[in-house]
Amino acid sequence: MRNWGLLLLVLFLFDQHEKNIQVSADNEFIESNGVHFMLNGSYYYANGFNAYWLMVVASDPSQRNKISSVFQEAVSNGLTLSRTWAFSDGGSQSLQFSPGVYNEQMFQGLDFVIYEAGRYGIKLILSLVNNYNDFGGKNQYVNWARDQGQTISSDDDFFTNSLVKGFYKNHINTVLNRRNSITGISYKDDYTIMAWELMNEARCTSDPSGNTLQAWITEMASYVKSVDTKHLLEVGLEGFYGESAPTDKQFNLTVKLGTDFIANNQIPSIDFATIHLYPDQWMPGSDEETQQAFSDNWINTHIQDTQTILQKPLLVTEFGWKKTGFDTKTREKLLGTVYSDIYLSASCGGVAAGSMFWQLLAEGLDSYRDGYEVVFNESRTTDSLISEQSQKLIGIRDMYARRRHKKENETMNNEVGC
Repeated sequence: MRNWGLLLLVLFLFDQHEKNIQVSADNEFIESNGVHFMLNGSYYYANGFNAYWLMVVASDPSQRNKISSVFQEAVSNGLTLSRTWAFSDGGSQSLQFSPGVYNEQMFQGLDFVIYEAGRYGIKLILSLVNNYNDFGGKNQYVNWARDQGQTISSDDDFFTNSLVKGFYKNHINTVLNRRNSITGISYKDDYTIMAWELMNEARCTSDPSGNTLQAWITEMASYVKSVDTKHLLEVGLEGFYGESAPTDKQFNLTVKLGTDFIANNQIPSIDFATIHLYPDQWMPGSDEETQQAFSDNWINTHIQDTQTILQKPLLVTEFGWKKTGFDTKTREKLLGTVYSDIYLSASCGGVAAGSMFWQLLAEGLDSYRDGYEVVFNESRTTDSLISEQSQKLIGIRDMYARRRHKKENETMNNEVGC
């Protein structure tokens, strides 16, 4: 009987271990404190990845093993933060069929993503709508309004039309109040979620002054916070400058997108700043050296402006280079530029808190390949770069934790420039 009792105890403990992977890293909400993120009383740094496809794949229970696989591979390489879509508006794989009408099967897919991320200790940034037509986006919202008799001149009426804004607020309310069918926890109460994102790559090209987007962000950020006071919030910006920083507009590459990196992120309800980086898209035809120089300047300029003006944390929430036209060595050199700039800022107590490459795939997801994908075990040198960055950021976190434990850390901001 004693042996049976011991066996049952071992099986119980093993089962609990399987159910609580990385629990110690996942038992509080991430907060912002000045230029830093905080988790469990320590500074939080994250090496992460994008995987926009998670909800769609997980909506098919027979495919959920792919979610588990990609999370397992991520954790084995030190990745602890993922950004994905909490939207799919209209179309054949909808989360939201029509305004306020939701697809329960798709929602259960998102439930599983959040549940499984929590098991692996991976935090999530969930984006609430797309700027582009993919997965519906603002185009679908304005079309819904047209169907109800609204006079719509362009997709940018998404930001001003009262009916459309009502549709979007309803989506915010529905997602944030969703009770997970697996865990029983409302999304707004789930600490697996790090932050909400208002829009993937928000742009309003019809108003280059930036006033329209500024007003929309202010309104929607306030609404999110009225529903959920526990989670962080960011806009979803790429980092293009506006009238509030005219000297930095040189980095915009002549594009006029109606965004303003400084003004948009100064809105009090916005908790941290984000940037994206795609030199191959933004500088087509330019050589490696030019793209490398631009990337370095782009990141460091935003680090400096975030540090001195915004005084909030900064995440590079998307970056990548297509394999087409570059060999692996060149691509890894550009990857290393992002990692190096982030590490240098973080190691000096600066605002850079991590980055998220586009995009991570697991084997068996070839239909989602777009040229930017990282699949572990396809390039050992790429895998090593990612794992080394993860370890470096863990080292910075632990260094600051030791200093605080010894009460030797004066304000981290004073260390900038080390």
